[in-house]
Amino acid sequence: MHFYKDMKWRLLICMHRKYKYFVLLVSSSFNCLIYIHSSSLRWCIWCQRLHPTWEKFGEEVHKLGMPVGVGKVNCVIHAQLCKDQKVMAFPTLRWYKGGEAILPDYKMDRTVAALTGYAKRKLEMEQKYKDWETKNAGNSEQAQRMRPNAGNSRPEHPGCQVSGHLMVNRVPGNFHIEAKSVNHNLNAAMTNLTHRVNHLSFGEPITNLPSHMENTLFMRKVKRVLKQVPEEHKQFNPMDSKIYATSKFHQAFHHYIKVVSTHLNMGSGGSANDINSIVVYQMLEQSQIVYYDEVNVPEARFSYDMSPMSVVVQKEGRKWYDYLTSLCAIIGGTFTTLGLIDATLYKVFKPKKL
Repeated sequence: MHFYKDMKWRLLICMHRKYKYFVLLVSSSFNCLIYIHSSSLRWCIWCQRLHPTWEKFGEEVHKLGMPVGVGKVNCVIHAQLCKDQKVMAFPTLRWYKGGEAILPDYKMDRTVAALTGYAKRKLEMEQKYKDWETKNAGNSEQAQRMRPNAGNSRPEHPGCQVSGHLMVNRVPGNFHIEAKSVNHNLNAAMTNLTHRVNHLSFGEPITNLPSHMENTLFMRKVKRVLKQVPEEHKQFNPMDSKIYATSKFHQAFHHYIKVVSTHLNMGSGGSANDINSIVVYQMLEQSQIVYYDEVNVPEARFSYDMSPMSVVVQKEGRKWYDYLTSLCAIIGGTFTTLGLIDATLYKVFKPKKL
């Protein structure tokens, strides 16, 4: 099977090699299911597994006389075509109608029965749409709202959300996030690693907690301590809610983080074992864009380094005898000052002897 398209991206041809039939996808009513793979199937194990099933599927469609073209395209030979069609993984099974891709892509079982059932449902939906058009020729507003879906594309947002925690040693290290799939080999040329960091911190989480964790004994202690800490010592999660957008392919952000342990001793005794003392971790972060080769899948890398030095923020208390000493100093200073003033006034206003 092969798949072709002219330079104006309007003419599509599907061919099944065994039965020698060709179909021109010029009519807006024609449908075609395309199998998009990579290279010669050597490194894409999922393409290898699908290949014999796809051949049998083409034979089944031809035997049933379904008005569906069955074809495939090699993204190594037609690299620009796959880029223009935004093929992100291999294999991709995509429905085309009148030369236009209908999204989302096929993601169900890869068996002959499942593929045949999918094609039948697509044709049935199209027939329902044609019946509706014939029945509602007046195009009333109410009829427009009730019209069935004609198999048009739906918005697709190929993203994911990652959450959890990692247990790491107190030594320099890194972790990275890379797009993977259990059923596909990703197209490295179409990978976009734009990401948003909702929350990243080291140590026990003390911010952005769910409501059921806000009233624990530990969190009440944390809130009590943080109220007394200056803002410049609260760099616990500087990357939160930041978006790292990449506008081009083959590039991704790498983040370099310096982690500094911080001892917050807000008790009157200034001891680390005080009930008003906690240990947290502050972060200093720098990010830069790294460029990749076209054959490599970009990854968002987070490299961290534990600082050998710690920061101690301590509240200094005063002993009871400090107040007594200060009081004596004030009294003594007042007495001395009054004595000086008295001596000065006496000399100024003392009557002179004749």
